[in-house]
Amino acid sequence: MTQTRTLPAAVTLTPAAEARIAELMSKAPADAIGVKLSTPRRGCSGLAYSVDYVSEEVKFDEKIMTPGGVLYIDGASVLYLVGSVMDWVEDDFTAGFTFANPNAKGACGCGESFMV
Repeated sequence: MTQTRTLPAAVTLTPAAEARIAELMSKAPADAIGVKLSTPRRGCSGLAYSVDYVSEEVKFDEKIMTPGGVLYIDGASVLYLVGSVMDWVEDDFTAGFTFANPNAKGACGCGESFMV
């Protein structure tokens, strides 16, 4: 008999990030099935973090179930994100997802992008 092993998720979400996903999904477009994290090429260092609504599953995307909705991770981005912690931070002037990414070897001065 073969046993299957559950692998840990590539990205760990803080309670604040999970709450933000729940809030996003509560006002999502009707066709949205979750939100998707990807790392498009952008900025001076090469890669950036992007979170958008997603309306269909893609074969190689990772799927992370949270209490308020599904977080998909772009299959091509998983390698750059393994071991990361995704958080939601708000202060008087800004609000946004933040990432503690052990794979990032540097970031641009403006904080818009990172390199691996």
